[in-house]
Amino acid sequence: MTIQFRDRVVIVTGAGGGLGREHALQFAARGARVVVNDFGGSVDGAGGSSLPAERVAEEILAAGGEAIAHGANVADPDHVADMVDKTMARWGRIDVLVNNAGILRDATFANMTPQSFRAVLDVHLFGSAICSLAVWPHMRKAAYGRIMMTSSTSGLYGNFGQSNYAAAKMGLVGLMNVLHLEGRKYGIRVNTLAPAALTRMTEKLTPPALQDLMKTSAVSPAVLFLSCEDAPSRCILAAGAGGYSRLFVVESEGIHLPEGARTPEALRDRFDEISDKTVLHEYEDVSGQSLKFITRAAAEAGLDLKSLLGV
Repeated sequence: MTIQFRDRVVIVTGAGGGLGREHALQFAARGARVVVNDFGGSVDGAGGSSLPAERVAEEILAAGGEAIAHGANVADPDHVADMVDKTMARWGRIDVLVNNAGILRDATFANMTPQSFRAVLDVHLFGSAICSLAVWPHMRKAAYGRIMMTSSTSGLYGNFGQSNYAAAKMGLVGLMNVLHLEGRKYGIRVNTLAPAALTRMTEKLTPPALQDLMKTSAVSPAVLFLSCEDAPSRCILAAGAGGYSRLFVVESEGIHLPEGARTPEALRDRFDEISDKTVLHEYEDVSGQSLKFITRAAAEAGLDLKSLLGV
């Protein structure tokens, strides 16, 4: 069946251009009522104008869709509260939140200032948390919601000169993990996109010969899939240039060292065994890893783990 968003209300932050604009247009094309949010600042977050959001909203209206514009700064809880209040007053529901807004203040760590580090985290990480927190009670009450985080391979794998950006983007994966656990009984599914596309944030980093391949239109289908009724939850999906892959956080089987052998030298000598990728585990919460370690320790101590845990 075709994925549709008819009668669904979608908030897309940072939707005045680039990926956010494309997300908003593709949601609208499939029937969504779209809140086009954009603070309208420069790439580094300076300034502010409602015009970019208004232009995209007008574009949706001209195509026969439904949209409103809002110039909230996602890092300002009062701005975000106003955006959510106006959305509820207009349409009475919020089904999807796409946290896409972001800024860049790149510098090597030796040249990074605390102000630049904090500014990037404020928009990417805290902004996503503030927006998610604002829609959370409405989604819980409706027993339905889809929340998208926008991470980056800069955070997942690292990128020179982007310590602030990478820290924020990896933080969003942690936020997704917890909101997935806390939201699932309320029908809220939370996922993360790791996009690669040509936008004003990436144009200086993308060789001219490759720019035609990095279309934003190739990324947005991943967002719509992760926001639909049949969406998975706790999924990190990479998308770029027509390629799509899923990323996982996994852990090796590792080793167990008995009492008296737990030394740094033992870890050095057996590091290859610790790092062996033959058996990998994916855990949904912290209990999985803890149980793995405790099971081995209990066996060594001759303890009945099931009795101790009351299972």
